[in-house]
Amino acid sequence: QVQLVESGGGLVQPGGSLRLSCAASGSVFSINNMAWYRQAPGKQRELVALITKRGSTNYADSVKGRFTISRDNAKNTVNLQMNGLQPDDTAVYYCNADGWLRSSPYWGQGTQVTVSS
Repeated sequence: QVQLVESGGGLVQPGGSLRLSCAASGSVFSINNMAWYRQAPGKQRELVALITKRGSTNYADSVKGRFTISRDNAKNTVNLQMNGLQPDDTAVYYCNADGWLRSSPYWGQGTQVTVSS
């Protein structure tokens, strides 16, 4: 099993920045892709950014050019640098990982990001 713990959420003004971190523990050797998802009130959970084990990245169109995902395989962490935050970015952000030990992905508990003046 893999455990994921997020940190770094909070309240920020429009145009501000936040950095989210996710630490993986347990059977980390089995992890392939890691990602960040978010879920706003009344909306479905959506993919924000994904990074493969080799470092290839993929972003939602709404965050391209503003958010950057990075990964440290030695420390078993994945980060999300969020710049130019807007009220529409307000959501609970979840760390996600998939691996070869099981078919379903792993999820963190989520961290709240609120963008408001």
